[in-house]
Amino acid sequence: MISAFNAFLDRRLVSIFLFGISSGFPWVMIGSVLSAWLKDEGLSRSAIGLFGAIFAVYSVNFLWSPLIDRVRPKWLGQRRGWILAMQLVIATCCLFMSSLNASADLYAIAITGLLIAIASSTQDIAIDGYRIDIIDEDEKEKLSSGSSMATAGWWTGYGGLGAVPFFIADSASWYWPQIYLLLGIGMVILALATLFANEPQIDRDAIHAAAAKAYQSRLTDITGHPLLRATTTWIMVTLVEPFRDFFVRNGVRLALSILLFVFLFKIGEAFLGRMSIVFYKEIGFSNSDIGSYSKLLNWWVTIVFSIIGGAVNIRYGIYRGLMIAGIAMASSNLMFAWLATTGPSTSLLAAAVIIDGFTASWSTVAMVAFISLLCNRAFSATQYALMASLSVAGRTLLASSSGFIVDGLDGDWRLFFIITAIMVIPSLIFLYRIRHHIVRLEQRAG
Repeated sequence: MISAFNAFLDRRLVSIFLFGISSGFPWVMIGSVLSAWLKDEGLSRSAIGLFGAIFAVYSVNFLWSPLIDRVRPKWLGQRRGWILAMQLVIATCCLFMSSLNASADLYAIAITGLLIAIASSTQDIAIDGYRIDIIDEDEKEKLSSGSSMATAGWWTGYGGLGAVPFFIADSASWYWPQIYLLLGIGMVILALATLFANEPQIDRDAIHAAAAKAYQSRLTDITGHPLLRATTTWIMVTLVEPFRDFFVRNGVRLALSILLFVFLFKIGEAFLGRMSIVFYKEIGFSNSDIGSYSKLLNWWVTIVFSIIGGAVNIRYGIYRGLMIAGIAMASSNLMFAWLATTGPSTSLLAAAVIIDGFTASWSTVAMVAFISLLCNRAFSATQYALMASLSVAGRTLLASSSGFIVDGLDGDWRLFFIITAIMVIPSLIFLYRIRHHIVRLEQRAG
């Protein structure tokens, strides 16, 4: 087990950790902070839930992910160039958000939130591609440790930095628009770290050239004009080949089973997460309570168990890590049902946050490692984005209806959390069906 922890002694993991922070931080801007702002303005649970539709962008970012694999910015390289550009867009949107008023500019808030989501999800494509590219294919142990640091970084951005706005809202008497100015400054600071990361050296040209040659031979009889044929070939290699490669390598039936598992695995957690801030406020917790327990405590729990989860995956394998995490994740949701029954108990909230943080971090590390294992490095950003977008589809598309479900249950939070626990069962059935494929991939990587 000690050798498993030694896999974390790698300076490349520092960049992965910092990029993880940059990936999680925008979720504060359009998630918990926006929900708290709208709640304080008197919007209904259903209306706040609908604002969660902004996150739908994360479910469809695979549509433009091929461009992140193929189009190279003129600065900093393929991965860092895209990351820095999106970080600056997010910071600019926060600056604009700080000038808005929720009662008069609700439409502008929604549009700006959507722009943050687009830039953030595009940044995620490049960050995920960076993490896969910077680790060599034969470094199986580094795959899990990189996933752990990415998860710890994400929760540092979402939980650690995400706690700051709630403390400021209570202690410094700042209102939410002023806090968005602070969030924008934080994003600029994170952008500076991008300048010091090493750009991965991946030669995609040979694979792209082979794919282009194959498409050109097929298009010779269809499109006679050289320019039209070259343009069509570029589009096919950029937009079609990454997805074709994924289905050809895995087979259609297995590929669909993989995608269904990825889609279903975190739906219960997504429904819980979307309504968590509203739930905390309704049963009587203060902004400081939310900042202390939901953000700061959850942050440290996640960092610790992300590292432990990565070590366990290295030692026992990704399949076992996913299965254990799925069962534990469903069980942890029942803690919130208990909290809904007892009322605003900070000790019970701490227990619920610790257990939820443990299961969420463990499951995320296993999922990130699993998806990374499936990617062809020539199309790493595209193929990861395809599966990652499905992984967050539950929390973006379906979880937007979570407010309606709570309203439909007449505010019965206990029953709502029990339902979220049951939601994980279908994904575990698909996981069991693809277990042999996961083991084969791990053996090949090792």
